[in-house]
Amino acid sequence: MLRREVRLRREYLFRKAQEDRLRTIEEKKQKLKGALDENLVLPTEVRKEALQLQKLLEYDDDGAEGVSSHMDDEYKWAGVEDPKIMVTTSRKPSSRLKMFAKEVKLLFPGAQRMNRGNHEVPALVQASKANNVTDLVIIHETRGQPDALVVCHLPFGPTAYFTLYNVVMRHDVPNINTMSEAYPHLIFHNFTSRLGRRVSNILKYLFPVPKEDSRRVITFANQEDFISFRHHTYKKTDHKNIELTEVGPRFEMKLYMIRLGTMENEDTADVEWRHHAYTNTSKKRKFLSVQ
Repeated sequence: MLRREVRLRREYLFRKAQEDRLRTIEEKKQKLKGALDENLVLPTEVRKEALQLQKLLEYDDDGAEGVSSHMDDEYKWAGVEDPKIMVTTSRKPSSRLKMFAKEVKLLFPGAQRMNRGNHEVPALVQASKANNVTDLVIIHETRGQPDALVVCHLPFGPTAYFTLYNVVMRHDVPNINTMSEAYPHLIFHNFTSRLGRRVSNILKYLFPVPKEDSRRVITFANQEDFISFRHHTYKKTDHKNIELTEVGPRFEMKLYMIRLGTMENEDTADVEWRHHAYTNTSKKRKFLSVQ
């Protein structure tokens, strides 16, 4: 079984590396084509390969649209089968983190919550794989305040790491309504860059496909790379207007790393993207949107 997992993991990494190489060639071809069409000076990064790229351009057509990639392998059952989510916490969780884990578990229809106990991360991942869990969600805290969220897609990754800010739990709001367990509609705002689309896919496939008459809405709104999470239900007051009711919880998320692997392979998995905070342009650059 272990040899089979290693072989499947190696095949996945090979497909990923092959796709990255083909994407780099395609980007250079598009730069060359744009420069030739507009009669501009060739970009410096394609000058040495310009003749080879031009030969490849002669054989290009529109027939390659929709070719499968590693993304299709990662989420090949998305929309066909409902995701199976497992929610757990860091070791020795406080009572406040346990309450927050219960609320996060209710966000995902059909999710299950597991007490962490003394289980190591490799044991958690192996148990999740054995039970056909599609995503493992782990919540961390600092002094009783939830401050980190890890989403590990199984069986091969990716694993996304988020920092949490301004967490307002349902337990902190007096007289709040009960939480609906209907399949929610999802709203993603301002995820326009390539990394933004990647993050929206990681978050989107945590939820099953909703029914048209669902009155539950979950919003992920990106503003300056901070993702605001909001959870509402709505009802129609008349034929033109609707009334929104916030259900909670609410918090902000900030992505700081994506690894091409699961959590037990942290030491060996490649880093797909990492936020580098201590650079001169880190405060100016926007990664999840092109604006």
